[in-house]
Amino acid sequence: MKNVSHLKEVFIHISVWLCLSLIPITISFLELDRIPSDVYSRVLLMPVLFYSNYFIFVPKLLLKKKVLLYIVTSVLFLASFNYLMINMVPNVSFNTMQEEIIKQRGNIRFLKGMRYMMPLIFSLSIFLLGGIFSLVIDFYKRERLSKQLENNKKEIELQFLRTQLNPHFLFNSLNSIYSLVRSKSDDAQEAVITLSELMRYMLYEVGEAKVPLEIEINYIKHYIALQRLRLKNSEDVKLNIHGDTKHLKIHPLVLISFIENAFKYGTDYQGNTRISILIQIDEDLLRFKVENIIGFHKKDETNSGVGLINIENQLNYLYNGNHQLITKTEDGYYKVDLSLKLEQNEMYNN
Repeated sequence: MKNVSHLKEVFIHISVWLCLSLIPITISFLELDRIPSDVYSRVLLMPVLFYSNYFIFVPKLLLKKKVLLYIVTSVLFLASFNYLMINMVPNVSFNTMQEEIIKQRGNIRFLKGMRYMMPLIFSLSIFLLGGIFSLVIDFYKRERLSKQLENNKKEIELQFLRTQLNPHFLFNSLNSIYSLVRSKSDDAQEAVITLSELMRYMLYEVGEAKVPLEIEINYIKHYIALQRLRLKNSEDVKLNIHGDTKHLKIHPLVLISFIENAFKYGTDYQGNTRISILIQIDEDLLRFKVENIIGFHKKDETNSGVGLINIENQLNYLYNGNHQLITKTEDGYYKVDLSLKLEQNEMYNN
């Protein structure tokens, strides 16, 4: 990417210099029907003016907010450059044009003044052009760096959200297994195996930017199976999946926070848990619905795991413009309705 950007910059410089070089050469040829040698000398010296401002004065002085020093140094540099040009490079083309115009108009005083003014104006223009180019390049570099830093910041925040999720899930699962062991349930061994499968997924899969949707749904199934083991009555815990899951990819651990939240708060005063989870896939659109009864467990805003605010931030970053999230409380139920536009899984398309 850097090489491509550098090549573009070189190409722009070459194109600009070709255009600038053609201006004095074309004017000389049109006025004199020939190109004097001093024109080539001045064309070859133009880059000195341009790149002195481009590489030295603007980056070392102006961009470092040494404005006064930049102005003084620039004036001295231009004065010295023009003095050397006038005294060391004979202006054959200008003298020849001067003679022609004297014959036609006879304005000698004006032409003598122009002998000094024209090189000064031209050199100032080339010098300022170098400064403008330097400022434009610096602007785009800063903008690109700003975007890169913003993306890095978002990626760090996303990784933080994921690492924040893992301990929360682990603590809940260990509590469930502890309850089974304490009651000497035969399901304790199965719960340990299920937990190991879940942890393997979290350790080896979530590092990827996106995972196959089928694998993510298997993770959800294992999680629900583990939660069922600790419930007194899991008949009202329902999971329905419709549509083809094999051809799509999803960011890992996007859906699980809503399911965790449902299990945490979806048990009433009589110990009944009522949770309904629907995953529906229609081409590349995933519809995810979770409904849980509002139980006796009061929500702790300070220690509620990842929480809805964090998961909303995660969705805004990962699926900006490609998702819709609606959460509401209705008829004693907390309801989540999430739509995600997913990408195709190339492994199944080939």
